Amino acid sequence: MNVHWTDLPPPAEPVPARYHGVWRRTLLETPEGRDTSTAVHWLQTAGWHADLRVPRGIDPATPAGRAQLQGFCGLTRITPAQAGQPEVCTWQREWDVQPPRSTPDAGYMVFETADRVIETGVHGRYLEVWERLPGSSGPSRAQAAHDAQGRPTGWLRFIAGGYQMRVRPRRAPWPADTRPDETLADLVQRHPKAAAGLLDFELVFETLPGPAPAFP
Repeated sequence: MNVHWTDLPPPAEPVPARYHGVWRRTLLETPEGRDTSTAVHWLQTAGWHADLRVPRGIDPATPAGRAQLQGFCGLTRITPAQAGQPEVCTWQREWDVQPPRSTPDAGYMVFETADRVIETGVHGRYLEVWERLPGSSGPSRAQAAHDAQGRPTGWLRFIAGGYQMRVRPRRAPWPADTRPDETLADLVQRHPKAAAGLLDFELVFETLPGPAPAFP
């Protein structure tokens, strides 16, 4: 099947270039403890983001492993620093592996260097350290796939430098009794007959073969 990629609509306010690229989380601190083992990558374009979080030891190819993945994609909004507080990055989730959250995903952002940023919670108590991957700050793009007849295939891709994330959101709706902040694993256990649809999605982070693409 021939696939044609078209750019997703840009945001009203582009994300500053200092955020563009792929960021790897090297540390999470919460009141419950520290995490340095989960593989977390946040890919940021001029407007759109994609994020994938894979706990160590899980197998995403199994239903139990897929239910423990975290990941999402959508538009990013930067609010300038004000009233003595750092600028705020808000990740507006257009699609999420996990059920909806009760609070927005937003963090105070402080750049220690051009390639290292510290995020602290606006709506929760946490600290995350992000480091930009080499080779990821080149041209970026957010695109949707269409077939030869112009029909959407359901696939999205987000490119930054030599990396990309490919996303195929699930088609199944959340069950009517879904509660904010519960987990996909909870829903799968409670609705075993709906499990196949709830787990029918793709979210892959990968290195592009060959040189980074040069977009016009």
